[in-house]
Amino acid sequence: MASGDTATSATRGAHGRSRLVAAVDHARGRLAATTFPLEGDGVALARARRGALLAQIDDYLLPRLRSDGAPLLVVVGGSTGAGKSTLVNSLLGEKVTTPGVLRPTTRSPVLVHHPGDAPWFGPERILPNLPRLHGGESSTPGGVRLAPHSGMPPGLALLDAPDIDSVESANRELASQLLAAADLWLFVTTAARYADAVPWELLTAAAARHAQIALVIDRIDPGAEEVVDDLRRLAAAEGLASAPLFAIPEEPLGPDGLLPERAIAEVAAWLTALGSDALARTSLARATRDGVLADLAQSLNTLASSADAQAAARDRLTQVVESAYDEARLHVTSATRDGAMLRGEVLARWQDFVGASTFMRGIERGVSTARDRISDFFRGNSGKAAPVETAIVHGLESITRDAVESARARTRSLWRADPAGAPLIAEVSGVTGAEETARLHAAIAEQIRGWQKDVLDLVGDQAAGKRSVARGLSFGVNGLGVALMLVTFGSTGGLTGIEIGVAGGTAVVAQKMLEAVFGEEAMRRLATQAAQRLDERLGAVIDADRDTALTVLVARGIAEDAGEELRQAAAELAAATAADDPAASPRPPAEPGRHAFRGSTAARVDLSHDGTQELPSASEPKRKPWWQRLFGGDAQ
Repeated sequence: MASGDTATSATRGAHGRSRLVAAVDHARGRLAATTFPLEGDGVALARARRGALLAQIDDYLLPRLRSDGAPLLVVVGGSTGAGKSTLVNSLLGEKVTTPGVLRPTTRSPVLVHHPGDAPWFGPERILPNLPRLHGGESSTPGGVRLAPHSGMPPGLALLDAPDIDSVESANRELASQLLAAADLWLFVTTAARYADAVPWELLTAAAARHAQIALVIDRIDPGAEEVVDDLRRLAAAEGLASAPLFAIPEEPLGPDGLLPERAIAEVAAWLTALGSDALARTSLARATRDGVLADLAQSLNTLASSADAQAAARDRLTQVVESAYDEARLHVTSATRDGAMLRGEVLARWQDFVGASTFMRGIERGVSTARDRISDFFRGNSGKAAPVETAIVHGLESITRDAVESARARTRSLWRADPAGAPLIAEVSGVTGAEETARLHAAIAEQIRGWQKDVLDLVGDQAAGKRSVARGLSFGVNGLGVALMLVTFGSTGGLTGIEIGVAGGTAVVAQKMLEAVFGEEAMRRLATQAAQRLDERLGAVIDADRDTALTVLVARGIAEDAGEELRQAAAELAAATAADDPAASPRPPAEPGRHAFRGSTAARVDLSHDGTQELPSASEPKRKPWWQRLFGGDAQ
């Protein structure tokens, strides 16, 4: 390739990689912002998938995309007692993972790498969220112990992971995290446990996202070789037909605690060939990376549907609240207009206030005479309005409390029947506790007192413009305010008029009193204004209680368009992946087979890049080129 073409290709490759990193970054941001706080079908799985994707993006995908040429990370994982550590030690020819020193536990899984590759495994690169341990450092929960070893081929690293079926949940979680960060999973099992359910759940999931996997079946007794064929059958059924499969016979360990070279020869040769060929490592790393990218895009679309379901659940619960409290407002408005307030205690206190004979007869003789009598009455009886005001407060408090508590009860009942709402009931205002009830009562009383002041201000403002009666009203504003309140309670006509005649003429008396002082038109205007302010005051209490319930949903942070944003992120990711042309990426040169694992041979190591050199395999009668063993297809 000409130098100009090479430069153009490199520029195109850098641009494609930059676009891909940006798309993954954006996808990560959308995932981090999208939570699934409401319960429902499939929510637990969505949460777990979201968490796993975020971890894989951080631990593997972004570090791999940002670190071209990083060593290939081979995670050795498998079931409890499968012999993972023994296999790693045997491949290296010494006990790098000696129990009690560098034992791969939850506290210290071991990552073995060539000393020259140490910079690649700093905390800012592969597995950036796991603390690094060196030499004799004490264990750190979730940390990874680095073990430089000159016997490792440059560009290849082995990570001895915890058991995937450990009885310790932290152990299992760390094992899954490490496997998700692998370029290649070397799965180790035994002839006795190769069909266990837990490993196959992980293997099936890995196959679904096109992860690169090689299988090692350990401890095969003489005469039991059919288990190899059975494992191959199981692998094929789960989409792993092309996964390399290595069999290790049951043999006693040597004095050094290692497997004999003949037992590990095939897997050693395969890893040696991989470690000796930069092009093979690059191809395998890209295959794994592309599988993770494809799985991420698909998962984003799946989680988008879960996000839509969250928004729908939030809207459903919101509608329950809105409907319950709308009904509460209608109830209060109706109860303060239909004359119900003019009965009982309010009626009794009003009759005590105005009297039942002399005052009524004075009203009936005419408006002009009534003005004089009203002035005389209020001048001598202004203090008698207080009991009526108190009775009005009690009545309004009762109506409003009943309405709010009914709205709360309806909300609780319908939320309890909804999987998304049931866990939130304890957070809804007023569910339990005398303290919350006391706060509600205080808020209602405050608004009612505020309304009574509003009414007195309306009367005072209107009286200030009536010079002819101003002197007579100097002691009667409270009384006229009470009358206006009563007229409000008997009003069902809104702006078009006042319906009266409730409770033995209670509203009639109040209306005549106001007409006598202010005139009919002003009286109607005052009644309309007083009714509007009552609605606003009591509505504020109802709305505040409603908003407390809605805040429970708002606090969950469910974005309206979260699902669509995830879909857009998936589309951008797919487009960026397709645009990342592998031909534009620089190809590393081939490396000579200077480093070999214990048990391999020179013949097995010396593989050419055209794919014509064959790798011996006892499990395959017809030998295939090594790249077919690795990828199950043609050379890239």
